[in-house]
Amino acid sequence: MIRMRIFSSRKLFSSAAWQIRMALWGGAVLVGVVAILFAEMADGANHIFAAIVHDYPLAALVLSPLGLMAITWLTRHYFQGAEGSGIPQTLAALDPRTKGEMQNRILSVRVAVGKILMATLGLLSGASIGREGPTVHIGAAIMFSLGRWVKYPPHYLQRALILSGGAAGIAAAFNTPLAGVVFAIEEISRSFEENTSGVMLTGVIFAGMTALILAGNYTYFGSTDVLFTYGADWIAIPVCGVAGGLLGGIFSQILISGSRRLVPFYRAHPLWLAGLCGLAVAVIGLLSGNLTYGTGYAEAQQIISEGEQIAPAYPFLKMLATIASYLSGIPGGIFAPSLAAGAGLGADLATLMPGISATAIIILGMAAYFTGVVQTPITAFVIVMEMTDNQEMLLPLMATAFIANGVSRLVCPTPIYRALATAFLEVTAPKVKKEPPLPADFRPDLEEESGTEPEQRRTGRQD
Repeated sequence: MIRMRIFSSRKLFSSAAWQIRMALWGGAVLVGVVAILFAEMADGANHIFAAIVHDYPLAALVLSPLGLMAITWLTRHYFQGAEGSGIPQTLAALDPRTKGEMQNRILSVRVAVGKILMATLGLLSGASIGREGPTVHIGAAIMFSLGRWVKYPPHYLQRALILSGGAAGIAAAFNTPLAGVVFAIEEISRSFEENTSGVMLTGVIFAGMTALILAGNYTYFGSTDVLFTYGADWIAIPVCGVAGGLLGGIFSQILISGSRRLVPFYRAHPLWLAGLCGLAVAVIGLLSGNLTYGTGYAEAQQIISEGEQIAPAYPFLKMLATIASYLSGIPGGIFAPSLAAGAGLGADLATLMPGISATAIIILGMAAYFTGVVQTPITAFVIVMEMTDNQEMLLPLMATAFIANGVSRLVCPTPIYRALATAFLEVTAPKVKKEPPLPADFRPDLEEESGTEPEQRRTGRQD
């Protein structure tokens, strides 16, 4: 096995090794800077659209359809490959079938730039999308492109750099470095490889430090000091786990099935599909009182930190808005909307268990639904724990996430990102020409070919 030995004493003073180190460190810092800039652009777009629909709610009926249609047109003409979440594309880039020009196309700088611009325009149009999945794709593209520049060995290109960029993107996007490492292991690689671990950890550390310096030490949902007591409180764990896993699994199955079924219509009428999905986003937003537009961070923070009551239909409407946004084909992720829908689900479940801390149930609901959607239970409880700055809830979060994962797999056997990556490869991977089936009575030892006798074919001799 080839193993990374960048930091071995033998290569301490090697100019080639230092070139690799500087490219890796510089790339991780660049991922952190880009992630923070993307976050600022996304937040600004969210605020602008929210301000517009606050004063003119019906404006969404025009802005959302036209906005999604414009994004689809721009993506198809200038940024092909930037569609969707970005995590399936990153997984596809790691697939053994993805080599050479195809891998370069998936992880190009042009696609990374398009991901940022088009996802920002999506939020400016009110789409219910997140920026975390796109940030994974952007981070992987940045690190991969730097790898080509310094001519890393092939194993760095295929595994370490892509994993490092994806993990660094999550770490910088959420300000959750531990979750970045866990997600890269649990979802992107599905295994922990010694020859990629050092590069991945280095990327996460440098990207996380850069985000910390630029944005400060913060948690998205504030700090909570809620505790679970032994006894009746623990009934919330199976309730949240089953409800979140079931709802998240249904959401994922709808996205997987819908994406496959809409492929013919998308190819024939991409702008019409985007316009119809945009109209659906606007109508759902109006029904929710303007709560389902955008990432959902503000709504989740209000539910968790401020204890604000929210309409019982909010999690279901947020699900529908996210489905419509994703099926339109525009660039955008499902991380943040899933956390917001999960918080709303937790708030609904809290009304059924009045004797238990509502904040605790909301946090469990968020972890459960997020697990149900992405089927990465370790990432789910780590990311929720880091985003709420509450280590005391670790055991309840773990138990809830693993219950939700089991329930979700009953509804959606294939994890959503794996299913979408497979569908992506089926569409974009080079097709292998299939020969027509042979007749049932075909016998190669008796079949005649012009100018070649059976005995010659069996022995391979030419007389």
